[in-house]
Amino acid sequence: MTNEHGAPDTSAFPFPAGYELSTDPTRLDLCRIHQWLSQDAYWAIGRTRGKQDASVAGSLNFGVYEEASGAQVGYARAVTDHATFAFLCDVYIDRSVRGKGLGTALAAGVRDHLAPYGLRRVLLATEDAHGVYEKVGFVGLDHPEHWMLLGEQ
Repeated sequence: MTNEHGAPDTSAFPFPAGYELSTDPTRLDLCRIHQWLSQDAYWAIGRTRGKQDASVAGSLNFGVYEEASGAQVGYARAVTDHATFAFLCDVYIDRSVRGKGLGTALAAGVRDHLAPYGLRRVLLATEDAHGVYEKVGFVGLDHPEHWMLLGEQ
């Protein structure tokens, strides 16, 4: 089930009271997203604003917002063909609201939003948040030797 902006029903991992998820692109705080990722996310340190804006434009974006103020406190994006594959990336929760379950709720929300497409695979890479993603069903690769990479390790 989704709301008018396509935000998923995250009842399995509900958002804490006072927070909501939306896929409405007009709500994204692009400046804040760039600041978070380029200055505080190990995988995107130094990313330019132009590169960040281009990545947003080519992705399905998810924002987490404080209901009272409307301020954005989290972000994730999925690069997907909406048919067979998605790559979940740039998952970030503002440091001021971490520890409230927002990261798990966000990951579940992305999972639930993508579920109706019947994708064969949703991949992600993480250095330090395996537990968050395992809670919503992600597992390590059975055969990582089958996968290859073109680009940075």
